[in-house]
Amino acid sequence: MTGTLYLCATPIGNLGDVSHRLLEVFNMVDLIACEDTRRTVQLLNYFDIHKQLTSYHEHNKREKGEYIVSLLKEGKNVALVSDAGTPAISDPGEDLVKLCIENDLNITSIPGCVAGVNALILSGLSTKRFAFEGFLSVNKRHRHEHLESVKNDTHTLIFYEAPHKLIYTLKDMLDILGNRKIALCRELTKLHEEIIRTTLEEAQSLYTEKSPKGEYVIIIEGAEKAAEDIWWQNITAKEHVEKYINDGDDPKDAIKKAAKDRNVPKRDVYNEFHGI
Repeated sequence: MTGTLYLCATPIGNLGDVSHRLLEVFNMVDLIACEDTRRTVQLLNYFDIHKQLTSYHEHNKREKGEYIVSLLKEGKNVALVSDAGTPAISDPGEDLVKLCIENDLNITSIPGCVAGVNALILSGLSTKRFAFEGFLSVNKRHRHEHLESVKNDTHTLIFYEAPHKLIYTLKDMLDILGNRKIALCRELTKLHEEIIRTTLEEAQSLYTEKSPKGEYVIIIEGAEKAAEDIWWQNITAKEHVEKYINDGDDPKDAIKKAAKDRNVPKRDVYNEFHGI
């Protein structure tokens, strides 16, 4: 009989968020695989749990993954944790999950904190549809390509960012996405939790003068409409108004609607429609 890999969510700050079930699993498993053994041992010591630890991170995931799989095949149970939050999200745990599936091994999760979701629900931005984008590349070209690929996405966007890259990321976001509403979240669940609800333009200005501290979750409002859904983008303002008139609107209302669609003054649309 094979063992089970437990994907264990750990607190992102406040240790009071530990679940009873998580502590039961920690006490039961044969091994805990963690991103940073020094960080995980602090958590375990707080709850007086003493278990064998092994490192599992981006730089050793291939060989250590095979090792963990071999233990599972022997019937051992293994818990996987990241530094904080839920493993396998923007995390090499994703590769271990795939490896276990390939080897037909048992996997289950011990649910808990996800920094991105906590930040989203605190942001005040739409939670109806959202897209998790993780970390942007340190490579400028790749970072720009990533942002270009989501600039017309109507979902609320979730990014993670390190403090030393924040100002560059905010600049690129403003340049490519435009001035949107944003929430910058740090120290979530901790004593000095901070949620800054502002705009990209104001955020860039703020962090030009203020030094970022700690890891950030950035929540950005989605585009108003995807470019491909903007039916009027390749027609003139006059044709735009005529379309509404043909649909039954009077000229005054048609001009008002077209101006709102295009985010331009009504006078501009009025002048073009009447050839002024």
